[in-house]
Amino acid sequence: MHGTRTSSAIWRRQVDALELSGHHTVALDLPGHGRRAHERFSLEGALAAIDEAVDSCPEPPLLVGLSLGGYTSLAYARQHEHKIVGVVLAGCSTEIRGKPVAAYRRAAGMLTRALRLGGPDWNVVTDMLTELAGYSPLTDLRRTLVPVWLVNGRRDPLRLDERRYLGARPGTRLTVVPRAGHDVNTHAPVAFNRILLGALHELRPRSVLAAA
Repeated sequence: MHGTRTSSAIWRRQVDALELSGHHTVALDLPGHGRRAHERFSLEGALAAIDEAVDSCPEPPLLVGLSLGGYTSLAYARQHEHKIVGVVLAGCSTEIRGKPVAAYRRAAGMLTRALRLGGPDWNVVTDMLTELAGYSPLTDLRRTLVPVWLVNGRRDPLRLDERRYLGARPGTRLTVVPRAGHDVNTHAPVAFNRILLGALHELRPRSVLAAA
């Protein structure tokens, strides 16, 4: 699951690497993005899109989300953990609540209406901030039972609460990728792919590992 104002296209390097390794992979567009740009973003719509993608998989998948895609992946994992085997959360190790977020949402809305800043797709920013207002990823993380991997670029400003994330759920893994920023999967695709393949290898049944 991709971030705000991007699309499933950001995962090309990951899809290529995973499919080359024999893993069925689905990169989807969230509402308001890519092939679904004509829709308005909503958390309910995003969770429905993820559920449809999960149901299309031949076996319970590992969810991978960046930024907005990470927050929605965590929300989905909390509600549907029986359908997945784990979740990789990249670029979303910050609580998104409080006055600064509310102020940014109001400013984005005013600029969108007054200046048409960023074109029509800028509406997805205000939609996203409105839909996720009050959402606490830490609350969902504390209650999530599936394995969790955190991946952040060292230069990513959205890693402010990564230590709180680790404390919220014992056993959560954290990888901070040197010289990478927020879009860690594109800034350091080789390192990111290695993390994904390692997580998938760890999730393989012991019987499969023994037979390999």
